[in-house]
Amino acid sequence: MLAPIPDLANYGISPTHGFLPDVLPLTRLPDPYYNKWEAIAANLQALILSKRLRGVVDRLPVLSTIGLEHDAEWRRAYVLLSFMAHGYIWGGDSPSDRLPPSISVPLLKVSEHLEVPPVATYAAVCLWNFKPLFMDEDIDNLENLASLCTFTGGIDESWFYLVSVAMEARGAPIVPLMLRAIAAAREDDAKAVTSCLSTFAERLDDLTTLLVRMHESCDPNIFYNRIRPFLAGSKNMAEAGLPNGVVYEDGTGTETYRQYAGGSNAQSSLIQFFDIVLGIKHFPTGEKASKERGREGHAPAPKHNFIMEMRQYMPGPHARFLQDVQGVANIREYVEQNKDNKPLSVAYDACLSMLSALRGKHIAIVTRYIVLPSREVRARSRSRSPEVTRRKVNLATASRQQPQGIAYDARGAAATAQKAADDGKKSALKGTGGTALISFLKQARDETGEPAIEDWTKRFMSRVHKGPGQNDFFAGKPEEGAGLHVAHTVTEEVEMPGLAGTWTIDDDVGGICNY
Repeated sequence: MLAPIPDLANYGISPTHGFLPDVLPLTRLPDPYYNKWEAIAANLQALILSKRLRGVVDRLPVLSTIGLEHDAEWRRAYVLLSFMAHGYIWGGDSPSDRLPPSISVPLLKVSEHLEVPPVATYAAVCLWNFKPLFMDEDIDNLENLASLCTFTGGIDESWFYLVSVAMEARGAPIVPLMLRAIAAAREDDAKAVTSCLSTFAERLDDLTTLLVRMHESCDPNIFYNRIRPFLAGSKNMAEAGLPNGVVYEDGTGTETYRQYAGGSNAQSSLIQFFDIVLGIKHFPTGEKASKERGREGHAPAPKHNFIMEMRQYMPGPHARFLQDVQGVANIREYVEQNKDNKPLSVAYDACLSMLSALRGKHIAIVTRYIVLPSREVRARSRSRSPEVTRRKVNLATASRQQPQGIAYDARGAAATAQKAADDGKKSALKGTGGTALISFLKQARDETGEPAIEDWTKRFMSRVHKGPGQNDFFAGKPEEGAGLHVAHTVTEEVEMPGLAGTWTIDDDVGGICNY
């Protein structure tokens, strides 16, 4: 007997807003009892700048969560406490490896209620952290969105979060659409499945259009030096001054260190939903699917990999939804069984191509927002002193001594990227969870095209342009393949300056979207 197709209502998922809350996030907790939390959040940037946040939080009483009633209130509390926690940890001259009970006690209770980790996850900074400027306009319009909480108070940080919010909103209709496609495949309604896949491909193209707008209001240098450090987790952060993680004090005296990954768009349930319904399998970086191919030429997905690990950072109901959808997903098999239906095959392959293109553009953004700025930081450090590359520094002061908000020159970016390719030495740039950043993203993109039905589609998605071509805006270099094959442009070990010190990018620093 076939498992029932998941009902969105059972997972708190909206048919119109998707994984965004059906009820808009609260801009303030209604109970005056929580005014102290709201006051700190409203003045978070000033408290971090003046380095007075820790003193204020240390004097804050432990507030009970008993006054939180509706889900929207619990979500608002989670956002407030997560921002306060990360500001407390990273907002001083050195990182704090302890969170006082005034934050940790309510944060742990709120996190347990919402089934999320007690850190600034993707849900905290994006899904539950926005408001529309005009209630009569759509929330998939970037010009109609504002962030509720930020660490820096800057446009760049808000824009970074809001691009993801707009993508979630624009992609929301895909969720019920593809559940209908699964039902249609069960009924052998090829026409309906083809129609759903065609609409899916068009929506994916819309998401790519939104993603490439990142450059409009988010400067790479500001993101890399001032925003990203606050999104860091407590896992693999020894070089930053957190060798053991963070203790969440609860007053018992028996607390132990906890380690969590940083915020990442790999925690987006929407992107993982795309992979599941299309039958795309992902493997640990460097591991090829061909090692254990099944009868149809497609390896089963491994139970443990980075993408699966990120489900632990999603709201519990969302993670369970993905698991249940995985149990009923049948689109890939249905298309395979109906290869002679060309419109169906073309529609399916178009979805793979559009998703691969989205991941390709994301690689270009990662190159511009992490890879190239990290090389610039390393180059400046070397020019000052050969010893400074291993010395811990405080980003709160060091970043102000570095040029910020500079317009990015594509020719300079291209030269930097080419120099990296020519150097070709040392270890690859690493990202969240110790994953080789560009290698991970490239492999995820390449795996997207593996289930393609038509041979011409497979050739198209694996093509390499050998001509000079046009420079990609983000990477400042010629495009290669369906996306940007940029792994070879970054091979040198890079250090990332944080608020508390300098840590290598090998570590789990979080903060950038890993699609």
